[in-house]
Amino acid sequence: MKGFWNSKSTIRITLSFIFLFISQFSDVLAAPTRHLCRPEQKDALLKFKTEFEIGKPCRYCTVYCIEPHPKTESWGNNNSDCCNWEGVTCNAKSGEVIELDLSCSYLHGRFHSNSSIRNLHFLTTLDLSFNDFKGQIMSSIENLSHLTYLDLSFNHFSGQVPSSIGNLSHLTFLDLYCNQFSGQVPSSIGNLSHLTTLELSFNRFFGQFPSSIGGLSHLTTLNLFVNNFLGQIPSSIGNLSNLTSLYLCKNNFSGQIPSFIGNLSQLTRLDLSSNNFFGEIPGWLWTLPNLFYVNLSYNTFIGFQRPNKPEPSMGHLLGSNNNFTGKIPSFICELRSLETLDLSDNNFSGLIPRCMGNLKSNLSHLNLRQNNLSGGLPKHIFEILRSLDVGHNQLVGKLPRSLRFFSTLEVLNVESNRINDTFPFWLTSLPKLQVLVLRSNAFHGPIHEASFLKLRIIDISHNHFNGTLPSDYFVKWSAMSSLGTDEDRSNANYMGSVYYQDSMVLMNKGVESELIRILTIYTALDFSGNKFEGEIPKSIGLLKELLVLNLSNNAFTGHIPSSMGKLTALESLDVSQNKLYGEIPQEIGNLSFLSCMNFSHNQLAGLVPGGQQFLTQPCSSFEDNLGLFGSTLEEDCRDIHTPASHQQYKTPETEEEDEEVISWIAAAIGFIPGIVLGLTIGYILVFYKPEWFIKTFGRNNCRRRSTTTTH
Repeated sequence: MKGFWNSKSTIRITLSFIFLFISQFSDVLAAPTRHLCRPEQKDALLKFKTEFEIGKPCRYCTVYCIEPHPKTESWGNNNSDCCNWEGVTCNAKSGEVIELDLSCSYLHGRFHSNSSIRNLHFLTTLDLSFNDFKGQIMSSIENLSHLTYLDLSFNHFSGQVPSSIGNLSHLTFLDLYCNQFSGQVPSSIGNLSHLTTLELSFNRFFGQFPSSIGGLSHLTTLNLFVNNFLGQIPSSIGNLSNLTSLYLCKNNFSGQIPSFIGNLSQLTRLDLSSNNFFGEIPGWLWTLPNLFYVNLSYNTFIGFQRPNKPEPSMGHLLGSNNNFTGKIPSFICELRSLETLDLSDNNFSGLIPRCMGNLKSNLSHLNLRQNNLSGGLPKHIFEILRSLDVGHNQLVGKLPRSLRFFSTLEVLNVESNRINDTFPFWLTSLPKLQVLVLRSNAFHGPIHEASFLKLRIIDISHNHFNGTLPSDYFVKWSAMSSLGTDEDRSNANYMGSVYYQDSMVLMNKGVESELIRILTIYTALDFSGNKFEGEIPKSIGLLKELLVLNLSNNAFTGHIPSSMGKLTALESLDVSQNKLYGEIPQEIGNLSFLSCMNFSHNQLAGLVPGGQQFLTQPCSSFEDNLGLFGSTLEEDCRDIHTPASHQQYKTPETEEEDEEVISWIAAAIGFIPGIVLGLTIGYILVFYKPEWFIKTFGRNNCRRRSTTTTH
């Protein structure tokens, strides 16, 4: 047996430890000595710190910033090396400041041309986003010739972008998003030949966009939306062979879609919405191999040219609010990857194409609202729909029962059609349904079988529903019942996806309100314009999340349930045009968010609650309820209301009782004098006219007796 130190295994283990030690500490051994930041760099940073104040976080910080906090607050405190200050990065060898990241730092103040930031000559990265900077920045940084990354987004910078911007020839990223820059974009922007991202959106730029943009051969993203650019799209954009995203929406660009866009073979996202484009959509647009998102909404396009062979890559097609006519083009059925199709607010007619069954495995959002479509809803073509909106068409028939199998459905809107059906209680099986709009159709019958766990908005107004609602009707409507936390509310999102957001029109505070985007915490219940009878269910008080409640124009009777006083989130309440009686519950006066209410045209009586919100309502909110009284009605509403403090108003229950009493009193009034009068006349006739009395009544009686006796 060989000794331990001579064994091969021992040698291998020893060598392994040596190599492990070397690998662990090689970086440390190889690292050069780190220099402290240069004194003039430190002085520039400390002076920059004094030029601005620490203010409040910007309004976007809580949404977009991960950990917003004042980074400069600790600068210079017990640390002489500025390279270790938060947000500062230095060159390890020279000690020069090369990166300055002060995003989300609560900084507030105005930039001046002599700002000390211009002394940080070696900066390659400058990020001042999500602060409250004002003034002109460009003159302060135009000499920072080493900059490759410049982000000034989400501030209040203003003024023109000077032509000296072209001196920053090493820039690869320029973001001026959401400021107040104005004027024309200088043609020197074309000198930024290394630029890959140019973000100018949400400013006040105007005029024609410079054709020099065509020189930015490395550009992949060009975002110009929400400005005042006008004229035609520069033809030089067709030279940007690496462009993947082109956002031009919400400007004043005009003309037809230019053919040079067909050269952009790498293009994945194209947004031309909210401009003045016209004509037909060229067929070649659908043959771009990578095009994934197209938004053509809010222009004056009139039709589609049919493509030879559409590429299957298209995922989102938005073409709402144009002048499209005729039938929905059948080539859309060949876009088999389509997830979103929005052709709302056009003049399409005819049937919903049955070939849309080709899209059933991917289509998630379908919006055909506000067209002239006819026929019935297809039964078996949409399997994974998340939202379906076919409102304001001329659809007939019944709701397809196949909808109950769409387990992903969250939004169903069929308002203002000619659908003739009973209430779709079978939709209660849908686990994700949050919005149900059946408004203005020919639905009919009772709705006593409905209970929804996730539903937040229901509008079944202006149909022919009838019957009574049980007292426990709303017990299982969980989504409207549980109050969310403040954190839930602050983190609320809009319904929809990144590329599409749901919208709807809802009667709120007496007027039709368009919800362009629907918050996931928004709640509303509208049963108005039907034929419901009986009492309002007491369980209505469980819906503590409810913001809008409309039960008007029905035949509800009885008292307004006091449980409504528990609707602590309620902002709008309408129970007008019913047969309600009794008092307005005093508990409703404690609803601090209730800003609009209508109790008119009922049989209500008693003292109007004294809450401040009641004092601000118009007189029309209480008219045709002569039994109501209160200081507001007596002082401000005399023209439509007779104060009840000097009269006794009867509810239907007490009216019936009073009618019975009045009937007995009337009978007594008629009966007692009749007896007295009859006895008086009889007394006079008997005692003062005996002969006449005997002649008239007595003779006949005697004759009858004598006749009887004889027989």
